[in-house]
Amino acid sequence: MFTKATLGFLDELAAHNERAWFETHKTQYETLVRAPALDFIAAMAPALQAFAPHFRADPRKMGGSLMRVYRDIRFSRNKTPYKTNIGIQFRHELAKDVHAPGFYVHIATDGCLLAVGCWHPEADALGKIRDLVAQQPEQWFAARDAKPFVDHWQLDGERLKRPPRGYDVMHPAIEDIKRKDFVAVTPLSFNEVIGPGLVKLASQRFADTAPLMKFLCAALGVTY
Repeated sequence: MFTKATLGFLDELAAHNERAWFETHKTQYETLVRAPALDFIAAMAPALQAFAPHFRADPRKMGGSLMRVYRDIRFSRNKTPYKTNIGIQFRHELAKDVHAPGFYVHIATDGCLLAVGCWHPEADALGKIRDLVAQQPEQWFAARDAKPFVDHWQLDGERLKRPPRGYDVMHPAIEDIKRKDFVAVTPLSFNEVIGPGLVKLASQRFADTAPLMKFLCAALGVTY
């Protein structure tokens, strides 16, 4: 699937992030980036069905799990037109209608990782997660501290400096209630990304996050 040439192309794109260069090298993008990414997504579908059947591995070229290479530069000072990473997201089947947690794969020459959860959830969704943490702290701690999860994953994301309004400042989970993101990440080495075992590894790592993902799904009223 992914190879050293994939990473090499991403390096070249970072060095020549302009439309003329990309159009000239679009065949390489299709061969070295898009094709292996779609193959990976298709290979993940059976595994995802086994441990998270309500999440989708969609190998379509457009509108599927592979995120667009084109950057949205409308409100950005950085006007470079292309992303220099491969982003793959496995979204909930209801993700178009409701906010739901997801699984994410990030491949870039400055680092690769897997991620799960809710990144920058909207205010209503964030409030629901915080409320369930406040109401069921023991269940939250059990999900957050589950052995397979903590062996490889770490909670990440932004956090408020002060507790949000309406929550007991002495609540045992107040540091987690202060979170603005409910995401976890685990790194991938370059050898793991280009090796033959990436699908198996990603599937196992994602499956280990089931307690956390089930908690987040419950908070948001969707089925894991």
